Amino acid sequence: MTLIRREFLQVAGVLAVVPSATWTAFAQTAGPKLTQILKKDMEGQGLTVQETVVSIIEFGPGVSAPWHMHPSAQEMLYALDGNLVVEVDGRGTTSLKPGESAIIPGDVAHLARNDSLSASVKGLLVHSRGEKDKPFVVAVKR
Repeated sequence: MTLIRREFLQVAGVLAVVPSATWTAFAQTAGPKLTQILKKDMEGQGLTVQETVVSIIEFGPGVSAPWHMHPSAQEMLYALDGNLVVEVDGRGTTSLKPGESAIIPGDVAHLARNDSLSASVKGLLVHSRGEKDKPFVVAVKR
């Protein structure tokens, strides 16, 4: 099913008010702010995807996430406000404007950052995890 931008934002807005939302800070204190808004086991998928995690990520001016990867978890990053820069190992660098998205395969080192020194940026993250028993995020040395 293909969602147009307006429908995607409506779904994202509904997910943002889920009462069971929890707050999770990224491992680095100087990194982006990550707010988890949904974490749910998949149902009726034959356990190909065991869990989906939906989060809002906020980057202050000049802030970058460290290089990391998600074992057995594909990541979809959707730019909500401001421009996000995404670097994926072996695939180069992409700049996302509001309304644009990128898919990052599982087990691939990557980072996201805000190159602006004056404005904050915000994005929606969706992780589809194939194996819940693996760590959610693993730091990668570069």
